[in-house]
Amino acid sequence: MTALQGLARADGGNTCDGTLFAAIADDLEAQGFSIQPTALPQPIADSLFTHQQGLDGGQYLDAGIGRGERYVRNEFVRTDEICWIMGDSAAGRQWLQWASRLQSFLNRRLFLGLFSFESHFAHYAPGDYYKRHYDAFRGETNRVLSIVAYLNPGWSNTDCGELVLYANDHDRTGTRIVPLYGTIVIFLSEEFPHEVLPANRDRYSVAGWFRVNTSLNNRLDPPR
Repeated sequence: MTALQGLARADGGNTCDGTLFAAIADDLEAQGFSIQPTALPQPIADSLFTHQQGLDGGQYLDAGIGRGERYVRNEFVRTDEICWIMGDSAAGRQWLQWASRLQSFLNRRLFLGLFSFESHFAHYAPGDYYKRHYDAFRGETNRVLSIVAYLNPGWSNTDCGELVLYANDHDRTGTRIVPLYGTIVIFLSEEFPHEVLPANRDRYSVAGWFRVNTSLNNRLDPPR
């Protein structure tokens, strides 16, 4: 094993992961978010795409807001559907293992104390949306980092469906990210309001959150 291979294994699992993870860490440290076009490793993207295309309607849940007893379906806020990734498929395991390597890297580099990861497939039918929101509010949740990976081959600007990432509550322009196949977006959950604009065709992605541990006494976090 060369010195470079050894460093890559220690920091990211392989040379490609190590380079990508370092770029993500640098961006997070500098600006709190990272946009990596078509950067998800091809085998993982292809596996996730194939698996998601094979999901039937009964495996999706109508997306809502809140967790546990606070969960509620609210079509004013969002109209997408989701399927949680539990690691019971080869595609899910690949994704979760990759996310675990990223988690370990970011903990070493940025000392974030990330403890766990949760993730789901998301499907937006034509016209579906998710209005402007935060993934976490200060002091009320334990989501630290949000990540999205897009699974849309052949996406064009006329398909719309962009993610808009806003710098703060006063930003009305934001940064628009086209959901191109394999593109990764990761950002601090408490810092950046964002929304998903309606698309003109079916829009597929994987979304996830790296969390810190706030389990206390007999209350598990995250709730099951």
